[in-house]
Parts: sequence; C-alpha cells; structure tokens
Amino acid sequence: MSGSIDDALSFFRLSCGHWRSQRSSHHLLHRRAEAGGSFIEVVELHIADPLLIAIAQLHSQDPAGLVGGCRVRWSGSMAWDKAGEAHEGESVFGLIPTDERGRQGLLLRDRGYAETAPVAGHFAMDERDALVLTTDYETMSSLERFSFAGPNVRLRTSTVEGLSNTASFCVETRLDGSEVPKAPNSPDRPAGPLSPLGW
Repeated sequence: MSGSIDDALSFFRLSCGHWRSQRSSHHLLHRRAEAGGSFIEVVELHIADPLLIAIAQLHSQDPAGLVGGCRVRWSGSMAWDKAGEAHEGESVFGLIPTDERGRQGLLLRDRGYAETAPVAGHFAMDERDALVLTTDYETMSSLERFSFAGPNVRLRTSTVEGLSNTASFCVETRLDGSEVPKAPNSPDRPAGPLSPLGW
C-alpha cells in the first residue's frame, strides 16, 4: 500500500467498512489446519461516543485519554464447527496512546480474542506501518499483526499460546455495497465456510 500510516487511529480508520475474511488456523496440538471465513463490519467510534467512554471506565482508565476507537461485528463459521454452532458477535475497541505520535499504547476491548472477558492489551505500529496487538490473558497470550497489502486488502496473522496453541493467517478483502451480506439473523445470509473473530 503506497504512503505511510501515521498512527494506530489512522490504521483503524482505514479498516472501516465491510470485509470478507478467508482464514486458515493451524492447531499445533492436533497438527492439523482448519479453514474458515467471516464477514466483518468495522465502524469508527468518536471519542465522545458513550460506548468508548463506558469501555474506558470498565478498565478504570480516564476517558480523556481516548483518541477514538471502533465497533466490530462479525459472522462466520469454521470447518470443524458442530451442527448449529455459529460464530457471531461484536466488540468495542478503544485506543489510548502512550506516546506523542500515537503509534503505541493501550487497546481496550470489551471482549478478547482468546477469551471473551473484557481485556486491555497493547498496540504498536512497526517500521512497516503494520499494527501489532499483544494481549495477556489469565490462561494464555495472543499476538496479532495486521497490515495492508493495498487499500482493499488486509492481511492478518495471529498466534495464541497457553491452554490453546494456534497460529492463523487471514486474507481480508473489502466488499462493495452489492457484496455486503444481510444481517446475521437474516434467512438469506450467504452460506458457506466463514470464521470467528472480526478485528
């Protein structure tokens, strides 16, 4: 992707929109790979949004430190899902920078990547303007790296270490208006293998 990304908030803003994610997860314990995919919606939240203020208070952080955030919704499934099992949900992210450039700091979530409880992790932009998220949970830790291959293609790698050891790779493509799926509970929602965890 041409041009630089100044800070983490700019990265989030570039990620706003609707995406289709194709995912491959490698379960190290089972020595097997599992395919899946998801539909993802990312919406920017401004600093005065009550959702952001609430998430700062949830983590005992001063809302004045927020620079923004987003709400993410996803709907998907994985190849090993049991009958009736679905991966649908939403999460709120809030950014509190700890440097003057806004390239590193705290990432507040109302639900985590590896565990569904509220969690505060750390974000940092690397030298290639990728966004790196690190999160320590009670029983495991995760490392996620997001980068743009172009304005409408985003790449994501993640590892989870602890009780569950997995490594995943996702290719996410931006959808235009005609490709955006209907609401998760719509009977006409596109079928097929999709995947959990939006952002």
